[in-house]
Amino acid sequence: MAHSFSDLSRVASGFRLTGTIQSILPYGSGHINDSYQVITVEPDCYDYILQRINHRVFPDVPALMDNISRVTSHIRNKLEAIPGTDPDREVLTLIPTHEGKSYLIDQDGNYWRVYIFISDTRSYDIVDSPEKAYEGGRMFGRFQAMIADLPGAPLKEIIPNFHNIEWRLDIFRSTLERNPKNRAGDVKKETAFVLERAHEMGTILRLGQDRKIPLRITHNDTKFNNVLLNQQDKGLCVIDLDTVMPGYVHYDFGDSIRTSTNTGAEDDPDLSRVEMDIRLFEGYTSGFLDETRSTLTGTEIDYLALSGKLLPYMIGLRFLTDYVDGDNYFKIKHEHHNLQRARAQFKLLQSMERQFEEMKRMVMRYS
Repeated sequence: MAHSFSDLSRVASGFRLTGTIQSILPYGSGHINDSYQVITVEPDCYDYILQRINHRVFPDVPALMDNISRVTSHIRNKLEAIPGTDPDREVLTLIPTHEGKSYLIDQDGNYWRVYIFISDTRSYDIVDSPEKAYEGGRMFGRFQAMIADLPGAPLKEIIPNFHNIEWRLDIFRSTLERNPKNRAGDVKKETAFVLERAHEMGTILRLGQDRKIPLRITHNDTKFNNVLLNQQDKGLCVIDLDTVMPGYVHYDFGDSIRTSTNTGAEDDPDLSRVEMDIRLFEGYTSGFLDETRSTLTGTEIDYLALSGKLLPYMIGLRFLTDYVDGDNYFKIKHEHHNLQRARAQFKLLQSMERQFEEMKRMVMRYS
């Protein structure tokens, strides 16, 4: 949806901005929310990020914004007590409306929010060194550690059952039975692969259900490009908090390993390129545990390596389910795109299975 400068200025004026708006430009490449950089005239005033929140993807915007407000306020309070920190750069800062709310609803029913723009930063889609992997692990680990003692009621569950593997498997089985596009027969090999591993992949969920690991606050979208680094490639701030909600620490760790250590693309058509780079696993793990070893339980640490396998399994399962269902969820570029994605995730999982003992040793080494 295109928005004019006058429309955007009208929305921005509903927030407690400082300075005079000079320009408002499209920002970033996100596919869910519409983002704009608000540039002010005065050099001593902040610039801002103005976002239209996609309330079709996130129907309960008040709950989403309450989660973000609580988490960012808690982290800011902690940073302010640490000498030498810069809270305006090390945690996202929401700008309230003139009525003191964290979001604004325009005349068309759209939801908007504003953050302080964090300047002079870098982000990367691909992790190309153990040093960068370390910074990613350190930043997501720091995020986990800082919110481990968040007071008050549990956060709202923004996307129910998002990482519930038993629910995902039930949906897969029912989709196979319905077989709406007559594709079930084409994926017998992939189906067998999924079902052979189903019990092992339910381990984390069972541990949680048996209260052997605690329910924590998790980010739930721990791609490396959701970490801002400074000009020296040192971790600065974790961003994109729309899916912050209750979960197990393994979901965040596992998805970081899935997205950060893959030598191929998520949908790579050449499976020979898809492997887990154990050097990147070691870098991420050491950074993550440097920040979390004092807050995680022994049982949580024991199962971190397994979570590396769980997330490619789960995402591959979701791709495979969507393929059988007729491609109704994920955007596709060609008829077999979701099947191609599933096969790439399962190949990554197989690479992890071959290196699993070394993964476990590395976790223990840095814990």
